[in-house]
Amino acid sequence: MFLNRCPHCLKPVSVPTGDCPHCGAHLDLTPKEALEVLRRNPAVKAIRVLVHADACAACRYQEGTYAPDAVPLLPVPECSHGQCRCYYEPLLDDIFP
Repeated sequence: MFLNRCPHCLKPVSVPTGDCPHCGAHLDLTPKEALEVLRRNPAVKAIRVLVHADACAACRYQEGTYAPDAVPLLPVPECSHGQCRCYYEPLLDDIFP
């Protein structure tokens, strides 16, 4: 099951496409667009690159926590899976309802 956060309101969403059930924002963003939305959000203090358990070496190398201005772009060009499955996860300074 896919589980990530809306890059606009940062609430959990269970589908990667369509509209956010919380704020109504469009979720069909490229990874580059999603990263830009996260970078503009003042609540985001860092961004994690998360990988699947069976990730390739190139993706494992990118895994980690980054300052918003130092996050590598996804998909990982050297990914050997054919379709990179890495994703961004924001780390928030403030927790809100």
